[in-house]
Amino acid sequence: MKVPLNGLTQGRTEFRWSVGKEFFASFENSEILDARVEVAATIEKSGRFIGVDCSVEGDVTVLCDRCFEELVLPVSTGFKLSVKFGPEPSDEGLLSEDDREIVFLSDSDTDLDLDQVVYDYVCLSLPVQRVHPEGECNPDALKYLNSESDTETLPSSDSSLPFASLKSLLGNS
Repeated sequence: MKVPLNGLTQGRTEFRWSVGKEFFASFENSEILDARVEVAATIEKSGRFIGVDCSVEGDVTVLCDRCFEELVLPVSTGFKLSVKFGPEPSDEGLLSEDDREIVFLSDSDTDLDLDQVVYDYVCLSLPVQRVHPEGECNPDALKYLNSESDTETLPSSDSSLPFASLKSLLGNS
């Protein structure tokens, strides 16, 4: 979503839009397969100050880390930005103020593109480990993970195995 900065009136302006599968597919290496996400942004302009308060709600579909089947996860996040014009300072401490991140735009920019920020916050809101609740993973996939019989079928002293000679070292200690 590109917010036109030139035509933005003083005071508050609200924007609402939906993002889905096509939105996330437009980013390289996106792990999000499908989505139904609603974005609501309130833009406040006061003189040269432009503040963006954004909330993101919905759900996304990713692959389960355990069974590699589709998993739907809820998304509930938000962010606050302050838009400043001019070159970005080299001091890292000046990239945020209070509870807002600062976005620097050149004086010639006419639009504020929120797509990358929305994408980043949705991805950051996802859990590190993405798995179905206990008992909901694909049982066919799990049988390969939990199979103890596979380890028993391997020959215990086959010299054709690359690490068979190391096994004898463990027994001599």
